[in-house]
Amino acid sequence: MMAAIPETMNALVLTGPGAFEIKQVATPTPGPREALVRVGAIAICGSDPAIVEGVKFKGLWPPGYPFTPGHEWAGTVVALGDGAARFHPGDRVAAEAHKGCGYCRNCMTGRYQLCENYGNAATGHRHYGFTSQGGYAEYVVASEHAIHNVGDMPFDEATNVDTAATALHAVQRGRVAVGEEVCVFGPGAVGLLCLQLALASGVARCFVVGRRHRLKMAVELGAVAVDYEQLGDPVAEIRRLTGGRGVDVAIDCAGKPATVQQSLAAVCNGGRVVCAGFAGDVELSLTDIVMREIDVLGVRADPNTAEEVIRLINKGSIRIGPMISHRFPLSDFGAALETFSKNLDNAIKVVVEP
Repeated sequence: MMAAIPETMNALVLTGPGAFEIKQVATPTPGPREALVRVGAIAICGSDPAIVEGVKFKGLWPPGYPFTPGHEWAGTVVALGDGAARFHPGDRVAAEAHKGCGYCRNCMTGRYQLCENYGNAATGHRHYGFTSQGGYAEYVVASEHAIHNVGDMPFDEATNVDTAATALHAVQRGRVAVGEEVCVFGPGAVGLLCLQLALASGVARCFVVGRRHRLKMAVELGAVAVDYEQLGDPVAEIRRLTGGRGVDVAIDCAGKPATVQQSLAAVCNGGRVVCAGFAGDVELSLTDIVMREIDVLGVRADPNTAEEVIRLINKGSIRIGPMISHRFPLSDFGAALETFSKNLDNAIKVVVEP
């Protein structure tokens, strides 16, 4: 029997740039084709510190205050809005951040994360935790099209469905194929998941450029380590390890101008560079791109990949547990955010439990 839904709940509320508090707010009510979910766990994403800070994406993420961020959550469906038919109370689900309008050209062709009505809630568009209220709360409302059944998967692992689905989109954008050699720059959560998905795709080797505890984790998950802190020039090492050829695909998950440039230098002629992080403005050689016929591909979010990664996680092809380094209650969100942002105590994936 489901517990009664309270009229109020605890939620993280941003009250201005860099200012937040845990407040009692009204429990949201699901609208048509929406579900109310009791949040079991939510993970801190690399975009969350900037959203909390409120400067880098001022006026967009969040669009205003007060605002509750958070999009990497999992929990239990407790109520449904009118017309919702895909789920039932008691279902265990994980979220993805994007829900498109459903009728623009991009939505109609499956690229709803690039919805042409982005940010316009009146059209039905939602970007949970970015432009629409998110999941750092005891309860959250989401479209039935933005949640996925995870079965018996533990909630802390299920918080990584959105992250893993983004990594799968990156691997798919790079057209990673059996027998190829791949290099991932940046062994954060997305990078470690790209590594595992590349290996699951049958690559011959996957190099990971990083350092310290995150690189150690990558090796434990099957990577060939390239320690830039010790080597200085990771591209030279990648070229050496590949007999001078370079890798077929480089996936930049570090989101730094230098790592994007290194990705370009690390691929073979005809190779693919996948940009899966926010690197800002980067100077690249178009001559190099043209003369070596290199594909440079952007990645945004995880269109139509969540169901696949749920199956892979449940099968054991993707290991989430080793990546979860810290857990905090919602009341200690400040400490959780600091641990993640400052990479304290070997942090990789930090989970918050409302």
